[in-house]
Amino acid sequence: MRVQHRHIIYIQGYDPRGLAQYYRMFRTELRKFGRLYQLSATVGRPKVIADDEIASWSIETKGPDWQTRTDYDFLRFEDFIQDDLAAPIWRTVLHAAWIYLRLILSGTIARFTKANWRFTAFITYPHIVVLLEALGAAAIAFVFETGLDALGLPKLFSIGAAAAVFVALMGVVLKYTENNTYALYLLSDTIWTWEFSRRDRPEWDARIDRFARHLIEVTKTTDADEIVIVGHSSGSFLGTEILARALKLDPELGRRGSRVILLTLGGNYPIVGFHKVSREFRDHLRLLAIEPSIDWIDCQARKDVMNFYQFDPIESHGIKLGPERRNPTIVPIRFRDLVRPEHYKQFRWQFFRMHFQFVMANEQPNAYDFFMIVCGPVPLTNRMAMPDAALAIATGDAPAREWAWKQLENARFGHADAAEAGETEPTARRRG
Repeated sequence: MRVQHRHIIYIQGYDPRGLAQYYRMFRTELRKFGRLYQLSATVGRPKVIADDEIASWSIETKGPDWQTRTDYDFLRFEDFIQDDLAAPIWRTVLHAAWIYLRLILSGTIARFTKANWRFTAFITYPHIVVLLEALGAAAIAFVFETGLDALGLPKLFSIGAAAAVFVALMGVVLKYTENNTYALYLLSDTIWTWEFSRRDRPEWDARIDRFARHLIEVTKTTDADEIVIVGHSSGSFLGTEILARALKLDPELGRRGSRVILLTLGGNYPIVGFHKVSREFRDHLRLLAIEPSIDWIDCQARKDVMNFYQFDPIESHGIKLGPERRNPTIVPIRFRDLVRPEHYKQFRWQFFRMHFQFVMANEQPNAYDFFMIVCGPVPLTNRMAMPDAALAIATGDAPAREWAWKQLENARFGHADAAEAGETEPTARRRG
C-alpha cells in the first residue's frame, strides 16, 4: 500500500515555546527535507481549533512517482508549562530539591541509574548547578558578613544582612544564567513529572482526556491511510496516555478504518512509570503492549542523554506478559548517520539540540527520517520493518524504486487489518 493521505497527531514534550516557534522550526526543516531528496513540499498555515488547544496544518509532498497529503495536528500544553516556569524561583528550587531527596530515599534514583546512568546524570545536573551557585553566593555573603563584623556592627545585624545578600545573589544568578544553564527549566520539569505521576495535575488530566476524544473523532471521520500519534520526549508518555485513554473510551479504535500507530521518539517513560503510585500508567503500558489493533514503535538514540537507550518500556516496568505481548517495536537510531560529520561534531555535546534531532530534518538520506515519516509514501510499520526498501524509494532511480515497492508489497507485516485483529501473532520485536 502506498500512503496518499496521512494524519499526524503530534505531542511535544515539556517545552514552553509552543505553537509559534514549533511551526517555524517545522517549516524550516520541511524545506531542508525537500532539498535533500529533491522533492516538492509545501505547508499550509496553522489553524487553531478546540479553544486554542489544537493547531492543525496540512502538507502536500510530491515525489517522482508519488504524492502524499498530510494533515498535522499539534496538541498544545505550552500554557501550562509557561505557568510552571512563572513560579517564584525560591519555590521552584526548594520544591525540586525536596523531590530529588525523596527520589533518593525511595530508591527511584537508583532505578533510574540502573536503567540509564546518563539520564540520572542529566536530571542531577541542575541540582549541581544550583549547589555550585549557592556555594559561590554563600562565599560572597560570608565575606560581606566578615566586613560588617570588622566595622563593629552587631552580630545579629551582620548575619541578617549577609543572609539577604545570599538570597539576592541567588535570585540574580539563577535568573541571569538560565539561558546558559537551563537549571530552573529542568527543575520545573522534575516538579511536573513528580506531580503528574501522582495525578496531582488535574488540568493536565482533563486536557489529555479531551485529546483522547479528539483522537477518537479523527479515527471516525478521516479517510487517511494511517494515523500516526507522535510523542517526542515527555510527549512519549503523554501520547501513551492519550492513546490508552482513547482505547478505553472506544475499544473499536484501530479496528476500523485507518491504521493507528503510536510513534515515540526519545522517550523517558521511567520518570513517570518508576514511581510506585503510577499503577494506572503502568496499566496503560500493559494495555498497549497487548493490543492487537495498534502498532507501537519506540525510537531510541544512545547519544541522547534525555531518553532511555536500550530500554524496554514494558519489561523494565516489571510488566510480564509472555506470548500476549506484541508491542513496542524498539528501533535504535544513530544520529551520526543523519547529519553531516562537521555538524555532528559541532553539536554532539549540545544535549537539547541532540534531543531534537529526532524531529528535525536529516542532512544525509537515512531510513529514519522524521519528515519522510510525516510526508513520504511508505507506511510507517513497513518503513521500520524494511528500512533498505524505504530508503531506496526515497533515493533510488526508477528501477530501484520499482524493486523496493515490490519488496514491500510482497512482504507480510505484523499489523493486522481490522477484520484480522484478533488473529495477530503476539510478538515483542526489536529492530536494529
